[in-house]
Amino acid sequence: MKIKTKEMSYEEVLGVKPYVRKKPMKQLGLLRWIVKWYSTVDLLRVGFKAKMTGMEKLGKDEPCLILMNHSCFTDMEIAGKLFGDRRYSIVCTRDAMVGKNWLMRLLGCIVTTKYIMDLPLVQDMVYAVRKLNSSIIMYPEACYSFDGTATVLPDSLPKCLKLLKVPVVMVRTHGAFLRDPLYNGLQLRKTKIVADVEYILSPEDIESKSVKELKEIIEKQFTFDDFRWQQENHIRIKEKFRADGLNRVLYKCPNCETEGKMVGKGIHLTCEHCQSKYELTEYGFLKAVQGETKIDHVPDWYQWERECVRKEILDGTYLLDEDVDIYMMVDAKCLYKVGDGHLRHTREGFTLTGCDGKLNLHQKPESMYTLNADFFWYEIGDVVCLGDAAKQYYCFPKRKGDIVAKTRLATEEMYKIARESKKKK
Repeated sequence: MKIKTKEMSYEEVLGVKPYVRKKPMKQLGLLRWIVKWYSTVDLLRVGFKAKMTGMEKLGKDEPCLILMNHSCFTDMEIAGKLFGDRRYSIVCTRDAMVGKNWLMRLLGCIVTTKYIMDLPLVQDMVYAVRKLNSSIIMYPEACYSFDGTATVLPDSLPKCLKLLKVPVVMVRTHGAFLRDPLYNGLQLRKTKIVADVEYILSPEDIESKSVKELKEIIEKQFTFDDFRWQQENHIRIKEKFRADGLNRVLYKCPNCETEGKMVGKGIHLTCEHCQSKYELTEYGFLKAVQGETKIDHVPDWYQWERECVRKEILDGTYLLDEDVDIYMMVDAKCLYKVGDGHLRHTREGFTLTGCDGKLNLHQKPESMYTLNADFFWYEIGDVVCLGDAAKQYYCFPKRKGDIVAKTRLATEEMYKIARESKKKK
C-alpha cells in the first residue's frame, strides 16, 4: 500500500489548511458488507477459525468496545469478518485517511494521532456509542508488533473504559504476525490464523473495578508471543524468505555485540562483523549454523537489545545522530516532502532540525511513552515520527542502517526512567 506524496517548501506546508476534525459518521452498511465479503474470501486462504468465549452475554445490537492486538493488515480483515453483522466504528490514525478521507469516514473511522494525548478521541468514541449506537474497534497498541509480542499500552485506556460504560470484548489473534511480519517487507507466508474472541468486562464490572484493576486485566489480555505459539503448535513456515529483513528487529549481534552489521536474507541472519550465522527455522526457532546458539527465540533477542539500550541510556552513551528526509502531515490530502534535516536523540529527548534552519523541534522523554516508528512505511522506507496533533514530522534516515527498533526501545526506556526518577522525588 502506498500513500500520496507531494514536494513543497516548509513555508508552503505551514500555510496549508490543517485537518478539520469532524464527528464520526454512521457506518455505511453496504461498505461493511463489502469489507466482510472481501475479508471472508481472503481468510479462507489461511483457514481462519475463531473461538468464542462468553459472547452470548453481548446483545445483538448492543454497542461494545472491541480491543484487538495488532500484527498486520490481516487484523482489519479479521475484524471485518467477525463483526460484519454489527455496526462499528474503527479508531484509526490520520495517515490512513490520506487521499480517501470520505471513504474512510463512511466506513466509520474515528481519527486519532498516535501516542499523543487526544481528548477529542474519547469524545468521539462516546459520541459513537451514545448517538450512533455503534460498537468501536480499537487497536490500543496503535502499531504493528515488531517481534510478535505486545507493544506498550496507553495508561489512559482504563479511564476510557470508565467513560464509555459499554461491554469490552477482546480479540487476540495468533498467526497473523507469522503470515505478514512487519520486518519481512510485505511478503506473505502460508500459515493458519486463529482468534480468541472473549467477552471480558461488563458495564457493571467496569463500574465496580478500580482503574488499576482494569489496567491489570487489560495487560493480561495483551500477553502473547506469536513465535512461542508457532513453536508450541508446530506451525511450519516453509518460505525461503522468512528471515528477510529480520535485521530490522534483531540489529545487534549477541556474539560480538556489534550493531548495524546484521543481515537478514533468505532463512539466515548473519553478522558481517564476526560472521556468526543463525537460521530462522521452519518452526520459529533461531539456531546457530556453527558454534553456540546464544539466543534461540526472537522476542528474547529483542528483550536483550532493550536491556542493552537501557544500560546505554543510564551510562550516558546512548546517541542517535542521523541525517533524514523530512515529510509532514497536516491535512488528509497528501504527505508533504519538505526537505532535509537532522535527527538527534539523547537522554534529553529528540531534536529535529532542518528545512534550511526554519525547523527546530524538541520533544522531551516524558512526553512519549513509545515512538511512532515503522519499517518500510507506505513503501517509502523505515521511519521515525515526531510532532503533535496539528503537525507530524516523518523522518526517513538517509543512511542505510537499522535504527528504528533501537530508537523505539530507547524512547520507551527513557520514558520509564523519567517516571521512575519522578517517583523518587
